[in-house]
Amino acid sequence: MSKQEFLAQLRNGLSGLPQDDIEERLNFYNEMIDDRIEEGLSESEAVHAIGTVNDVVAQILADTPLTKLVKEKVKPNRGLKAWEIVLLVLGSPIWLSLLIAAFAVILAAYIVVWSAVVTLWSIEASLAACSLGGMVSAVVFALQGNGLTGLAMLSVGICCAGLSVFLFFGCKAATNGIVLLTKKTAFGMKTLFVGKETA
Repeated sequence: MSKQEFLAQLRNGLSGLPQDDIEERLNFYNEMIDDRIEEGLSESEAVHAIGTVNDVVAQILADTPLTKLVKEKVKPNRGLKAWEIVLLVLGSPIWLSLLIAAFAVILAAYIVVWSAVVTLWSIEASLAACSLGGMVSAVVFALQGNGLTGLAMLSVGICCAGLSVFLFFGCKAATNGIVLLTKKTAFGMKTLFVGKETA
């Protein structure tokens, strides 16, 4: 792929960003390709070393705040006419309440998912505390002469310790999964605001 093809595809992929940001990114990658050519690479090798256009666009979108994308997408290209303003005001009880409800549902779903992760970590902490408590109780009962009760408490403590070790890895995987899901959701929302121009 030539430098011009790469930059044209990159411009197309970034079409939802503000024009200043697009030009800044294009200048950055243009200079990067030129620097690699000066280092002795051919034009196609320099472009290939940067990566695919989709990877570059994905990285730029991941680094761009969602508010900037929304502001660029919502910014009107022209002023609103009087009848459009009247319709917006008269329709606001409907569209505003629907917008608030949609936001509340999304926020509630997000809170529920993270609540499940917090619950898993709470169970993990409880099992760890029970294992410690069971082992301490085993020593206390053994010192009081209740050997069988102490042995039972020791076995309960060991079982809780084993369960807490297994649950730790599950909690860690669940937390990493939710963090990854959050990142992918944010990236998906960003891509909704970046329109692909058709040739």
